[in-house]
Amino acid sequence: MSEDVAIEVQDLEVSFGNRKVIDGVSLQIPKEQLVSIVGPSGCGKTTVLNLLAGLVDVPRKGKLLVGNKSPRLGDDRIAYMLARDSLLPWRTTLQNACYGMQIRGVPAKLREERARDLLGRVGLAGFENVYPKQLSHGMRQRCALARTFALDAPYLLMDEPFGALDAQTKLTLEELLVELWQQERRTVMFITHDLAEAIAISDRVIVMSARPGRIAGNFAIDLPRPRNIRSLQKEPHFHELYAQIWGVLEDGWRHSDV
Repeated sequence: MSEDVAIEVQDLEVSFGNRKVIDGVSLQIPKEQLVSIVGPSGCGKTTVLNLLAGLVDVPRKGKLLVGNKSPRLGDDRIAYMLARDSLLPWRTTLQNACYGMQIRGVPAKLREERARDLLGRVGLAGFENVYPKQLSHGMRQRCALARTFALDAPYLLMDEPFGALDAQTKLTLEELLVELWQQERRTVMFITHDLAEAIAISDRVIVMSARPGRIAGNFAIDLPRPRNIRSLQKEPHFHELYAQIWGVLEDGWRHSDV
C-alpha cells in the first residue's frame, strides 16, 4: 500500500447466500482527499463502507486496508456518520457532541472544549443545552457532523449523511462539511445517490454499477478549490463532468445483472 493511499480495497467479492452483491471491486482513496462513491441502490456502496468500518463480518474475498491495517470494530482512527443523526434524546446538544469522545476515553475537559469548538463552527453556538427534540432535522445533523469531526479520527466514512434533508439545508451541510474538511484535512469516503452533490464536494467520484457492484468509472473532479458550492452548478465544466459521469452511471445500470 502506497504511503499516499489512506484506504484501499483490492479485488473485493461479497455474496449473501447465492447472490453476489460485490464483484471484484478495487479502489484507492488518497490521503486527505474527499472521495464520493455513487451508484444505484443495492450496488454495495454501504456494504463496502461497513466492511471498512469493521461493522459487518461476512464471507468475502479480497483485501481491505485502512491506513495500511485491516479493518476492525472499534478502530479509533475511524469515524462513521450515518444518514440518521442518531442523537441520544436524553442528552443535550453538547453532551451528544461529546459522546463519541467520551466512549473513546477523552478527558472531560478536553472533550467539552473540542465539542464546543465544533458546535460553534457548524453554527450551533448557543444551542449547547438544547435537547434533540427541540432541534430541526438540519440542526440535529449539524450536531452529528460536529460529533464526527470532534473524534479527531483521520478517516471519516459517511453514508449518505445529508440524503434526508431538504435542498437548502442539504446545501448548507455540504458547505459545512467542505469547510471542516479543508480546515482539518481528513480522508473522507462519502456515499451518496446525488451526483450533483458528489461533484460539488469531491476531489474524485467513483461510480459503481448496479448489482453485482463493480467499479464502472473513476473520475478526477478538477474544479478548483476553494469552491463556491452555491454557484458551482452555473459553471460549464460542472455540467460537462455531470454529463460524463451520468453516462457511466446510466450504462452501468443497463448492463447490470439485476
